[in-house]
Amino acid sequence: MARRVAVVPHTHWDREWYAPFETFRLRLVDTLDGLLTLLEDDPSYRHFLLDGQLAMVDDYLQVRPEEEPRLRRLASAQRLTVGPWYVLMDEFLVSGETILRNLQAGTARAAELGGAMAVGYLPDMFGHVAQMPQILALAGIEHAVVWRGVPSAVGRTAFWWEAPDGSTVRAEYLPTGYGNGAGIPDDATTLLRRLREHVAAVEPFLADGLLYMNGTDHQAPQPWLGRVVAEANALQDDLHLEITSLPAYLAGAPTDGLPRWRGELRSGFRANVLMGVASTRVDVKQAAAAAERALERRAEPLAALFGNPDRRPERLLELAWRQVLRNAAHDSICACSVDEVADAVLGRYADATAIAEGVADRALADLAASMAEAGTVVVNPSARPRHELVELVMTGDVPDEVQVLEEPAAAFGIPRGLGTLTLDAGTVRSIVGLLPDGSRIDDQTWIHEVRVAEDDTGLDITIALGPEERSDVDVRGVRTDLLTRLQARPDAPVRVRLDQPPSRRVLARVGPVPGFGWRHATPVRAEHPVRAHRPGGHDGPLVMGNGLVEVVVDPATGTFAVDGLPGFGRLVDVGDLGDSYNYSPPDTDVVVDSPDRVVVTEGDAGPLRATATVVASYTWPDHVDGPSRARVGSTAVEITTTVEVRADDPAVRVETTFVNACRDHRLRVHLPLPRPAERSEAECAFAVVERGLQAEGRAEELGLPTFPSRRFVRAGGLTVVHDGLCEYELVDVRGDAGDAHPARAHELALTVLRATGMLSRLGMAYRPMPAGPLTPVPGLQMLGTTVRARYAVRLGAGDPYALADEVLLPMPAVHTLGGGDRPPVGQALDVTGAEVSSVRRVPGGLLVRVFNPGAAASRVGLGGRSGWLVDLRGRPLERVEDAFDLRPFGIATLHLATA
Repeated sequence: MARRVAVVPHTHWDREWYAPFETFRLRLVDTLDGLLTLLEDDPSYRHFLLDGQLAMVDDYLQVRPEEEPRLRRLASAQRLTVGPWYVLMDEFLVSGETILRNLQAGTARAAELGGAMAVGYLPDMFGHVAQMPQILALAGIEHAVVWRGVPSAVGRTAFWWEAPDGSTVRAEYLPTGYGNGAGIPDDATTLLRRLREHVAAVEPFLADGLLYMNGTDHQAPQPWLGRVVAEANALQDDLHLEITSLPAYLAGAPTDGLPRWRGELRSGFRANVLMGVASTRVDVKQAAAAAERALERRAEPLAALFGNPDRRPERLLELAWRQVLRNAAHDSICACSVDEVADAVLGRYADATAIAEGVADRALADLAASMAEAGTVVVNPSARPRHELVELVMTGDVPDEVQVLEEPAAAFGIPRGLGTLTLDAGTVRSIVGLLPDGSRIDDQTWIHEVRVAEDDTGLDITIALGPEERSDVDVRGVRTDLLTRLQARPDAPVRVRLDQPPSRRVLARVGPVPGFGWRHATPVRAEHPVRAHRPGGHDGPLVMGNGLVEVVVDPATGTFAVDGLPGFGRLVDVGDLGDSYNYSPPDTDVVVDSPDRVVVTEGDAGPLRATATVVASYTWPDHVDGPSRARVGSTAVEITTTVEVRADDPAVRVETTFVNACRDHRLRVHLPLPRPAERSEAECAFAVVERGLQAEGRAEELGLPTFPSRRFVRAGGLTVVHDGLCEYELVDVRGDAGDAHPARAHELALTVLRATGMLSRLGMAYRPMPAGPLTPVPGLQMLGTTVRARYAVRLGAGDPYALADEVLLPMPAVHTLGGGDRPPVGQALDVTGAEVSSVRRVPGGLLVRVFNPGAAASRVGLGGRSGWLVDLRGRPLERVEDAFDLRPFGIATLHLATA
């Protein structure tokens, strides 16, 4: 019986990579112009796969909008296969919500063109998240196609891929990649020889026929394909070649006797997973985290729950999401691209963040306008009730519950307490010109009244200031009146008096604020106040403690101990002769893990917040010398680290800042583990994944156990929450693989910076062959860039999702004039029993996405609301009233009726 060879013509289209987007779009337009004509003119060229992503279609139609009817006609006839993704995203460096929105956006756009391919096409991602089978299943997709990340345990071209919740898809494995049939010759005899050689090489893997992917990166269609396939079939009868589509091939693919794999795919056993992209261009990763957080956790829920619907922010949010989705493409978010691409990615993230913050601010303003009482309101954009430290300005005596920070700055440059100043008219005109259109001077000072008196001796101006906003002050009218008077009497003396009551800027602990709720900012007393002191004198260690955690900052090393465990915050700098894809040490390295000089100063001393600032001076080698492959030179670097402890909080917050002045190096912060660990647990999309101390690799790519995490990682009794520092490794491994003395790690290393200067490189110690063009990319060195690394550590048990919200999602405070009907405390949405991934307004109510990160089923409470469980296409699945059961590790989307 002849072996089936399914020839799937396609192109893999990186929108931006070793050239900017517009350079590749020029090629895209030419490619699709020719493809549409080829499909219409040659019936034997039966199908073409447009890379499983709709972005390339939209990019083309922006230039050729008149071609949409042709494209729709071919897609509807199943000659063109489109979707289901909008872009082929990296799965580990974007949020789970971004992955879902990417799938939904691609499916919706494909529906406008005739329908999306019902295959989870994942040809070139650098590994795959554990929940991908569930994500696909929620969209009604039963098949996946993968290449990178498949472990040695899978030895067939097909396997059952299972998510943590038990959802399963059939995965078609491309053991030699998505280009095994690229460059088909126009001679049938040559084609058959190549095919037989390839079949012999992959014969042990084949579950049935051969999937022959006729395409590769940016490859145009080969117009002779139909002819040469027919000629090859006519020359022999042991192989039957057929030009087909992925859905058609998979519809008849075998399902019996297939191996099964549960969880993520991150093995480099047969293909590079290029794990170093998690730490390339840390500024891009931090911008991604900020933009996703601004959209998912601020703009959408605040607009849905508190915003005025008449503002209609939906289109703005859609535009912001489109920028985030474009950046999710693997060569974009991974930053394994030229500098023009990284600049464009950062620009798109900045645009998305600006839109999100603007929408969130408007929703907060709407909430403020609805409050019945004047004052400051704290708003909780997360599902769990929380407390927050809020800065307030108070007049008169301040209560014991607050921490005094400082007095407000002088208004108009005039210090308070100077009484009445006599000034000339020109100076006063300058001061008047500083008056704003509204009554706000700064975040702490507002104009309450301006009084003007005039007599023969001159003008008397009294400006009354206060710490809260007033709505009845016509500042613009006052400014016009004053300028008119000063113009009429240019030589008259002017006496100016500021009437500002004594006030202080203070820190107050407010709460509990209900989940997705609000509360007036009334200070509450801390049960565990924090105190900073130096028990050994000015030159001794600085101690900060609150009864829940104690931090001791070592003035000799600049590191700090947490509950007696020393060595936190130790910075280790090593050489990196790698590239944008992989870390690789130079032949001769210099490791710098201690500073030359340390200065520790005390900041806030409590009772609500205590801080210590560590300024450490280092001498780092300047670069790696090319010919000798040795780290050489020396450069002085000053690194500032702020360590913070808060009242009633067992976490320690840290921010490290420096200007990168060196090339070819990797900087990591080392954090000791309370107990040795054999495994780590890291957040990825909708799940926490468990990993060991080793990673599968091979000679072509060392299996380096540096792993990605979204917001947190746990090991050995330590939880670390970070802001865009996606790469970690368990280090200081002692012992062996035997049962008597199993290998265990004693530290966790979090990558702060990886600076290299090449897109790809040849002859690296850890990956000998290049992974892309050998292109110098100066921006990868991040020279002169201010690096800010923000993270928090906590010892012992606790909910890492709650800690991530506490550290990364501060509750905003907004001032209100009152006059509405909203009570001083309340809740707009009550969701319990699950993590909330998304809340947004849709026609008829709210769309809420939740997930259960635990191994036990949970009861999800909805606070009395009712609605429908829906799939990712919006189709109703099950009616829910007030609560529903969510399976272990399950994801659910609800359409809730308006309350």
